[in-house]
Amino acid sequence: MALLKIAEPGQSALPHQMKRAVGIDLGTTNSLVATMRGGRAEALPDLDGQVMLPSVVNYSTPGLAVVGEEARSLASQHPADTLVSVKRFMGRGREDAARDASRARYRLVEEAGMVQFLTSSGAVSPVQASGAILARLRERAEQTLGGPIDGAVITVPAYFDESQRQATKDAATVAGIKVLRLLNEPTAAAVAYGLDAAEQGVIAVYDLGGGTFDISILRLHHGVFEVLATGGDTALGGDDFDAAIAGWILEQLGNPELASGQYRQLHTLARAAKEALSDSEAVAVEVPGHRQLTLSREQFEALIQPLVKRTQRACRRCLRDAGLTPEEVENIVMVGGSTRVPLVRSAVSDLFQREPLLDIDPDQVVAVGAAIQADILVGNRPEGDLLLLDVIPLSLGIETMGGLVEKIVPRNTTIPVTRAQEFTTFKDGQTALAVHVVQGERELVDDCRSLARFELRGIPSMVAGAARILVTYQVDADGLLSVSAREETTGVESQITVKPSFGLSDEQVSTMLQSAYDSAAEDKIARQLAEYRLDAWQLLQSLEAALAADAELLNEAEREQLLEQMAGLRQQMDGDDGAAIRAATDRLGRASEDFAARRMDRSIRQALAGKALDELDPETAP
Repeated sequence: MALLKIAEPGQSALPHQMKRAVGIDLGTTNSLVATMRGGRAEALPDLDGQVMLPSVVNYSTPGLAVVGEEARSLASQHPADTLVSVKRFMGRGREDAARDASRARYRLVEEAGMVQFLTSSGAVSPVQASGAILARLRERAEQTLGGPIDGAVITVPAYFDESQRQATKDAATVAGIKVLRLLNEPTAAAVAYGLDAAEQGVIAVYDLGGGTFDISILRLHHGVFEVLATGGDTALGGDDFDAAIAGWILEQLGNPELASGQYRQLHTLARAAKEALSDSEAVAVEVPGHRQLTLSREQFEALIQPLVKRTQRACRRCLRDAGLTPEEVENIVMVGGSTRVPLVRSAVSDLFQREPLLDIDPDQVVAVGAAIQADILVGNRPEGDLLLLDVIPLSLGIETMGGLVEKIVPRNTTIPVTRAQEFTTFKDGQTALAVHVVQGERELVDDCRSLARFELRGIPSMVAGAARILVTYQVDADGLLSVSAREETTGVESQITVKPSFGLSDEQVSTMLQSAYDSAAEDKIARQLAEYRLDAWQLLQSLEAALAADAELLNEAEREQLLEQMAGLRQQMDGDDGAAIRAATDRLGRASEDFAARRMDRSIRQALAGKALDELDPETAP
């Protein structure tokens, strides 16, 4: 009898033929690549034994991108040609990024659209620079593993929006890397510690990197991570610690004027001092051409205390958003090189009243978690495929007034997933709600794909905005979407099940994404215009109702003036000038303030009519 070689889909027929998969942490300050070797995940070093690759790219030589430590060494001589912290610019437009670029002494291409830097090699986008970093990591992995890699999991901050995530994917394409999945950094850190193996639990991920601070509260339930809340500060990180030391140095030296190159050199000295103070009580700082200074750990902690307190405030806000107390958090995972600072560690311990997990190098923990997931997704460990089964290819949302889309489940969210959001009625006495489920990345319903419609009936008759309607989107492991709407006071509920990915080819998904990318600026203007029209319509509706009920509170001239402004606002609403609509709405709002005050006075007088004084004061009541 002949025997057949049988293998799981996506796996080699021979057990020893493992696919080459890596996890990549594309960081603001440093990047690294990790893989599974000998049953454990480990970061891969370069030929000099360094696992950290500085996220720095130099373009001072036309046609040549120098990456890593060599590029960082060129920063002082070629500051405008050396791009650092480029992750901060991913997926951003020129106007949005102009201030950060100016502060970093970069020159920007004048044209509007996605930000581009002017270098000696010409215009360079953040995607190109990140692609150069990723290409260097790919080369390192291929040299270590002895062949081309079959796929990579690349981590991104939890707050990254669609354009930033897409820019990361584009950078991987530039680098010749097949992306298995984009994985949120907090989830990767939790995976690295094996916290996904527990049945359930609440985990806080405190991520203080070079350029950003993120705090995420995750709840694990049957192997699936749910992000309860995220917070942080996109302009706070180890770079700011360096800046605090650099400022102190300048102050001690009498605030001398520095050229751009000297400014970069000063920050390099400051970073070295910061790193040394994690293990030493004091460090000598010597600025070329100036006297030697001594910075103690106590002085350093005084300098950064306000910054560390900002991270604590962000943690408390995040806990409030999650509806949790610090005591309910069972594990704290520390991520990012800046968490080596003793003051940071003690602040986290004080806040959560427990010691954080520190077994894995905080610089490597995200890449390690990504490597574990990559090993699963490439097919080497199918039995471990528990955490992430699939992702939502396009955002799932709901139509709101004005034809706008409110995204409830963003694109690239891992499934299974449940997301809920509370809505309310728009009109007085509204007893039904039409739920329109849509899919896509555009801001207006007309530009997205309609998936389903259903109605929720039996809502109690209340004033507009009083009803509380919880709309829940639940996507199971097969990609089936169940949408339910429940009125919280009565418990009436309605629901529908749809297949969100049905009928969409990869080409159609790609086309929709490209359309969203190309139309981002146009969509922003269209959404703003729709919101201004909606505000204007609401004001007109409320004033019409008020005039029908209490027009006698105004004299003839006042009524005519108010009606004239209302007509003017209606006329503006027919046009496409959002600023004009908003200005007319504001004018009408101010003009109607006195009318609103008179109505309030009448309501109070009517409420108090016939009441004795002792009925109004509970302290004098019998």
